[in-house]
Amino acid sequence: MEECGIDEAGRGPLIGPMVMAILCGNKKELEDVGVADSKKLSPQRREQLFVDLQAFNHSFVVINPSEIDEYVEHKKLNDLEEKYASKLALWAPVEAIIYVDSFDVNESRLQSKLSMNSGRKIICRHKADEIYPAVSAASIVAKVIRDREIEKLHEKYGDFGSGYPSDPRTINFVKNSIQNKIDIDKIVRHQWKTYKSMLNRKLTY
Repeated sequence: MEECGIDEAGRGPLIGPMVMAILCGNKKELEDVGVADSKKLSPQRREQLFVDLQAFNHSFVVINPSEIDEYVEHKKLNDLEEKYASKLALWAPVEAIIYVDSFDVNESRLQSKLSMNSGRKIICRHKADEIYPAVSAASIVAKVIRDREIEKLHEKYGDFGSGYPSDPRTINFVKNSIQNKIDIDKIVRHQWKTYKSMLNRKLTY
């Protein structure tokens, strides 16, 4: 039976989009490709596997910072992921089992919501990208697409690093942009505490 996996990349960054992806395929064939949790793979290995995964049915959505901000403002980031996970699930074959890397602390609650929204057989598990090959594959697709989106932003705005708050290059880039009134409104997540603190000059650098 064909299995599908749904996962995301870029939930936590200060800069750039979040990407959610779904990939469907035969478990044995995916194992033969050599998929693994994208976080445990080098960028080069992810790109190699991404090429191989083009042989499998997949889809993805790029969610921009402004939409993320809308949901985070109301403390509903999980609702945003639920919205797109439900849409991606509808893309999958009706008979497929869909595994989702749970973004809700309560796996059963999310499983019920997504199953009700999509009418599909869905199983939600934490660390599903380490358990189910289809989710591992989806995590690779999501990560590679996001990395490519970040590269596009680098070309336009300069090298701001990974976009994560833990990256000094990212923090320095945002700090410099604020101080010099450089327009980064379209790429930064305004609702992130790190950004708000910078604007309020509450952080010491």
